[in-house]
Amino acid sequence: MAPSPTGPLHIGTARTALFNYLFAKKYNGKFILRIEDTDKERSKIEWEEGIIKGLSWLGISWDEGPDKKGEFGPYRQSQRINLYKSYLEKLLSKEKAYWCFCSSEDIEAFKQERLGMGKPPVYKCHCSEIPKQEAIEKIKNQPATIRFKTPKIEVSFQDLLRGKITYDASLFGDMVIAKNLEEPLYNFACVVDDFEMKISHVIRGEDHISNTPKQILIGEALGIQSPDFLHLPLILGPDKAKLSKRHGTTTSIEDYKKQGYLPQALINFIAFLGWNPGGKEEIFSLSELIEEFSIEKIQKSGAIFNVQKLDFLNGYFIRHLPLEELTKLCLPYLIEAGLIREGEWSSAKLAPMIALYQERLKKLSEIPELIDFFFKENLEYDKSLLIWKTVGPPASLCKSAATPKLLESEALRAGEKEIAQGLDTIAKTLSNIEEPNWTEDIINKAIMPLANETNDRGRLLWPFRVALSGKKASAGPFEIASVLGKEKTISRLKEAITKLTQ
Repeated sequence: MAPSPTGPLHIGTARTALFNYLFAKKYNGKFILRIEDTDKERSKIEWEEGIIKGLSWLGISWDEGPDKKGEFGPYRQSQRINLYKSYLEKLLSKEKAYWCFCSSEDIEAFKQERLGMGKPPVYKCHCSEIPKQEAIEKIKNQPATIRFKTPKIEVSFQDLLRGKITYDASLFGDMVIAKNLEEPLYNFACVVDDFEMKISHVIRGEDHISNTPKQILIGEALGIQSPDFLHLPLILGPDKAKLSKRHGTTTSIEDYKKQGYLPQALINFIAFLGWNPGGKEEIFSLSELIEEFSIEKIQKSGAIFNVQKLDFLNGYFIRHLPLEELTKLCLPYLIEAGLIREGEWSSAKLAPMIALYQERLKKLSEIPELIDFFFKENLEYDKSLLIWKTVGPPASLCKSAATPKLLESEALRAGEKEIAQGLDTIAKTLSNIEEPNWTEDIINKAIMPLANETNDRGRLLWPFRVALSGKKASAGPFEIASVLGKEKTISRLKEAITKLTQ
């Protein structure tokens, strides 16, 4: 796996890393992490650190890499410049590469002219005709790049997924392989690294397919045996275009982590982006994925990114977390939302609140909005939320001949009065429960007979729940009351009654 540290860890990069990891572990090989940081302007150490942290968080570990010593280090390309230089000099000395003095303006003008003629924009450089000694003198005073003399032949390779792929190398033109002796470009540096590090297999995205024949030609010029290649299908959005932020879906692993997705959910999700073991099983541990993995089960067509499937998987793994662990994972989100201060609340005190929503959570970042009412002294909600949909004028009024002429406001006031009376009954009933007996089961047994006396339980239970949570949707009233405690429960019932009767 050879990411460039020029941005955050992308979900596609993580998927590629996972497939390399699974393949290496399946066949008792070694998984190598190499940082391709020769782009001095765009590469940053913080991006490298982010890539390493992201892969580690996902549980993808490597046998050799920048933070793990190995026989073929160093594992940052920026630390291998002298090695690339020796190989570049080898190509120059064999006249399989040459110094190019063409300006970028001349190159662009030539390509535009070719396009205008309806021809491939293959640049024809004449710098290869400059005598070797003259070129050496010229580079002392003039900017120059190093071009590879591309043979005008057909080049084929056997992709482990797609079979034989053939390219006409004459369409490549003479490729620039280095800005100078100390700044190699991607297609050259990775050829040297793959050989020097004894890489047997390269698994990468299909957007690299066109690079593979170029790297094979460079390798052949150096007398280097190419590794085996497998090109994974792209990850696509719902419109079957390459996944990007325009799909409204984040592509950064760090963003998924911040949103509260669990690493095991992401691993399961990205494993199925372009691969399927067959069968109906959807949940795998990393060790089970290693056992099941095979390149024969990788699909050739693009993999559609389905965020609903990711949410389903994340919800599954959240439900199966021990409550103590889930509480610790939720704590930073509550602090960030300003609901609590660090060290203010113990896990034991928070756990019952979070337990109410463990079955409902799709991602950890949802928890502040779901349980914020536990931390508020006064709930802000419109009193109309307390009214159950079937509540209207009292039954006695419905028998009156004047009923059809009741104004809507009179009907609403009648409904509010009914709700207030019901909440008052609940408050009086709950006040008789002793504090040590304040449990969900006992609260349920005290209130359900009252609810059953109505022709619709919702007429009593809906306002009871809203009075405690201030929300249109929340956990049940008995669950909430048991966590709120007796004093706060009755206090909120009285607040709701006041809203209705003012």
